[in-house]
Amino acid sequence: MSNRPLRVFLCHSSADKPAVRELYQKLRAEPWIQPWLDEEELYPGQDWETEIEKAVELSDVVLVCLSNGSINKRGFVQKELRFALDVALEMPEETIFIVPLRLEECTPPRSLRDWQYADYFEGQRERGFERLLVSLRKRAESLGIYSEKIRSQKEKAGIIDQLEELISQNQEIARPTNIDYQIIRNKLTLSNGMEFMRVPAGKFIMGNNKYYLEPKHTVDIPYDYWMARFPVTNGLYDAYAKSKGIKHPGSAGWEEKRDHPVVNVKWTDAIEYCKWLNNLLKDELPSGLVIRLPTEAEWEKAARGIDGRNYPWGNTFNKHICNTSDGGKGGTTSVGIYSTQGDSPYGCADMIGNVWEWTHSLFKPYPYNANDGREDEKDSRARVLRGGSFDDDANLASCAYRIDPRFYFLNCLGFRAVASPVLS
Repeated sequence: MSNRPLRVFLCHSSADKPAVRELYQKLRAEPWIQPWLDEEELYPGQDWETEIEKAVELSDVVLVCLSNGSINKRGFVQKELRFALDVALEMPEETIFIVPLRLEECTPPRSLRDWQYADYFEGQRERGFERLLVSLRKRAESLGIYSEKIRSQKEKAGIIDQLEELISQNQEIARPTNIDYQIIRNKLTLSNGMEFMRVPAGKFIMGNNKYYLEPKHTVDIPYDYWMARFPVTNGLYDAYAKSKGIKHPGSAGWEEKRDHPVVNVKWTDAIEYCKWLNNLLKDELPSGLVIRLPTEAEWEKAARGIDGRNYPWGNTFNKHICNTSDGGKGGTTSVGIYSTQGDSPYGCADMIGNVWEWTHSLFKPYPYNANDGREDEKDSRARVLRGGSFDDDANLASCAYRIDPRFYFLNCLGFRAVASPVLS
């Protein structure tokens, strides 16, 4: 058995980038798959042609993403596709190597008609993705890659499907209160409905070389952690407020916006909420983790990945996939309405716009150092806000931007939780 992930190369036209980026995120969330996408894997100064050929040659599967625009575009059969076809000719018959993947109703080009295509149509992508996984599992198993992990995941997914079927039929069941309830595809779902996305240990680029975001530097987070997929909503906070017998802090009419992020939350309120939630759900958390506010470094890595990008989706701002003043919403929006196009590399939504989010960290100069006192919970000085809000434009709503809360009104301030090791 080979102790490595299945290497999957994504061949595509630039016009299909949004759909392909979404597919990349889904593949990356599978612990046994290592997808390769040019905008994620190519770095400044690299010879892109050499790197792409190398990636194709090392791949176990090449997904060729097809649309009418890409097929009819002159020169669609790029060097990477021609190279993939050359590699395929050296494969044994019946090997799953090239998989044409239709993003919409279209006829695959003649050069690809020897291979059965798969469909990944808008509105049917979940089903399409599950069918694609069947082929990828077969390829992985033929190579002896992570067979036990794949089998275990399939068994867990089957258990979850059975649970959800019983729930849909309103049958009484005893939900498990441990981490086996749902840790599949790098997502942890707790019994109150909160979803947490896994962010793996390792180095990432933090900061930016301008203003007080400098210097850009490398930070190593030596542990895996789980960032909440969404900010805490009015509905989730309402359960806390009722249990404590306190007034909900939301703006007027918040009852009609239960799926919007809660606002008017002070840092101390957010801390108390996390403590309450940790006590409520501690038996469901992986060993060694607690629910708390994320450190500034944890927040930034979850938002931008490892490559120092400006926004969760890349380096070019897009007002249509986040809630900032550029989009003209004028207030908060339901969490997740810009998912998955606006998601971070780890699947976290609303990291940019909607509400500023509290972090655990004191507002201190860079470079970031978790052991220099900035994570002292007893220190009463200002804490860092991240992510921008509905009231801010693209200049403030970026992965690296950090701000002192004394410059902002509470109606723009919310937070999200993280499941991470206790801060020393």
